[in-house]
Amino acid sequence: MIGSDQVAESGGLRLDKPGHRENAIRQLSTVSGRTVIFHTAVCVVGPGAAPAEALVPTEVSFRSLTSTQIERYVDREQPYDCAGSAKAEGLGIALIERIEGTDPTALIGLPLIALTGLLARHGVRVL
Repeated sequence: MIGSDQVAESGGLRLDKPGHRENAIRQLSTVSGRTVIFHTAVCVVGPGAAPAEALVPTEVSFRSLTSTQIERYVDREQPYDCAGSAKAEGLGIALIERIEGTDPTALIGLPLIALTGLLARHGVRVL
């Protein structure tokens, strides 16, 4: 079994999945012009073996955004189920100035580089 989830934080402020429009607008207004760290966790559990897990951080710098840009983005993308209210795999990429991390798939929600290593620890051959 494979599980993965993500939370974001900026300056000690936890940015969960917003759930609705107002929270998404509030989160994006807060991170405008700031750097956010998205923490993506992945865990592999199999029969007869201890769980294998990894935590993969990704640093994202947001552009300085106007309230109009934020509202347009939220209304078009409706990122209510995304930590930090931004979907880098969609229109949210326009909100971002820079992305740094060791696993580019981690920001999208499933760190595949880390997952490949965890599967190998469970004896699963990917190739």
